[in-house]
Amino acid sequence: MRTDYCGNIDSSYIGQEVTLCGWVNKRRDLGGVIFIDLRDREGIVQVVFDPDLPDVLSVANTLRSEFCVKLTGKVRARPEGQVNKDMRTGEIEILGTGLEVINKSDVLPLDWNQENSEEQRLRYRYLDLRRPVMSQRLQFRAKVTGAVRRFLEEEGFLDIETPILTKATPEGARDYLVPSRTHKGEFFALPQSPQLFKQLLMMSGMDRYYQIVKCFRDEDLRADRQPEFTQIDIETTFLDADGVMSITERMIRDLFNKMLNVDLGDFPRMTYKEAMTRFGSDKPDLRNPLELTDVADLLANVDFKVFSGPANDPKGRVAAIRVPGGASLSRKQIDEYTKFVGIYGAKGLAWIKVNDAGAGLEGLQSPILKFLTEDITNAMLERTGAQSGDILLFGADSYTVVTEAMGALRLKLGEDFELLEGEWKPLWVVDFPMFEEFDGQLHAIHHPFTAPRGLTPEELKANPAEALSDAYDMVLNGVELGGGSVRIHNEDMQSTVFNILGIDDEEAKNKFGFLLDALRFGAPPHAGLAFGLDRLVMLMTGATSIRDVMAFPKTTTAACPLTSAPSLANPQQLEELAIATVKKQS
Repeated sequence: MRTDYCGNIDSSYIGQEVTLCGWVNKRRDLGGVIFIDLRDREGIVQVVFDPDLPDVLSVANTLRSEFCVKLTGKVRARPEGQVNKDMRTGEIEILGTGLEVINKSDVLPLDWNQENSEEQRLRYRYLDLRRPVMSQRLQFRAKVTGAVRRFLEEEGFLDIETPILTKATPEGARDYLVPSRTHKGEFFALPQSPQLFKQLLMMSGMDRYYQIVKCFRDEDLRADRQPEFTQIDIETTFLDADGVMSITERMIRDLFNKMLNVDLGDFPRMTYKEAMTRFGSDKPDLRNPLELTDVADLLANVDFKVFSGPANDPKGRVAAIRVPGGASLSRKQIDEYTKFVGIYGAKGLAWIKVNDAGAGLEGLQSPILKFLTEDITNAMLERTGAQSGDILLFGADSYTVVTEAMGALRLKLGEDFELLEGEWKPLWVVDFPMFEEFDGQLHAIHHPFTAPRGLTPEELKANPAEALSDAYDMVLNGVELGGGSVRIHNEDMQSTVFNILGIDDEEAKNKFGFLLDALRFGAPPHAGLAFGLDRLVMLMTGATSIRDVMAFPKTTTAACPLTSAPSLANPQQLEELAIATVKKQS
């Protein structure tokens, strides 16, 4: 039906006749001469209809926004002074000689010139996706997946599909369950990841596997979460952590180079402990120069229990953040930051303004100075590097509360004071703890198939709380792009980990019997990593939510306004599945 895309027409087409199809982006009537901007996937081109062709002009006069049309015309240079150098088509226009309205459009439920609510955008997603910014993001996403596939295939990886209907396994979130009609009362689970299947593929000798795959997790949502999302899933045999990190780092560097013309350089590595100590996060944004500085040892003996209590508690922490130029903060602004850290459980936010760093206590301002000696304040100024005009903000509480609250405050201060430096700051975070304690029970930090670093089963069992896992996360600008680990390939080690997690032999056999069986038949060492494709594309396109880089996402309540899903099931279907529904008590 067409000879080319609208967005491809440039000065090289001058003098040629073209046939284009698309949507009317805008229509302007300038006293007998009608201009339209015609839009398709590739861009916008200006079309002119003049009175010399009255039949064509008559049809053009009926056009409105989002009419779907086909037109024929001759490409010519735009008049002098009307060139738009910001558009590929900005040097030309098309003199329309033929026009067919393929389909009219009703009055639009979305306003192209104003902000629409997300509910409206998702309800009429097929219209929202016509907007150039949305179209460009989905095209960019397609190019990213193509580049990833080419890279991995050149590295010897095989694209292998794994089942969507599978068995429920503990992955850290609730499963989506699918009832079985042929096995009444029993359920499949949608996979939270292909974790067990990709490990089985390694045990099958496939050597290198990848898959761009849908995953499903029934969890509370936010900007970077969806009930169904996409992973770039990667697994290898006979490679250690360094080998996996090397391949995947090259892949991401290659991707940024080709797609954005950005050289990310070599990725630095940082231990989990260092990241939490310095930045209060296991995915630190290194564009932000602010750091947490521990000062508990300086405050252990002060007559101020807010400080001395946590300072003398093995599970406590006292940390300070130095904010350059922060002495200009008003009391009201400090109170707002105090409310902010309260979200994370902090009971308050102590502060010291450094008006004159060389004047001793006289150069400082704070309600807590009466509890501090000059030696202590001088030591804190020296340790934090505070200068005149700065402010020190303090967190004092349990280690967890201080780390989370001050880590979040660091990010907020970095944005508020416009401190971010550089466009892209990647890193690897390594040496995660194997387990964390919650409600008196140890839980796997990553998943129960992660191998400990350098331990035998006996050594792990003797001191599990101190064990480090052979795991690694790739972080970019404070966002976890992907995470992975060396997997357990020994039956004794896997059984030991299950026992530490409170999974007894019977439960392990019931849930993971097929994996434990496979470990007994010459299972090779293997390791892998999974990237969040949605997050990756969100970062690369500058979008603020993964919903803006997905074609048909769900809302924050895991619903689809477009299709009105989820919806009630037909009673006959429920009967076939042997399922009864219970009305929720009001």
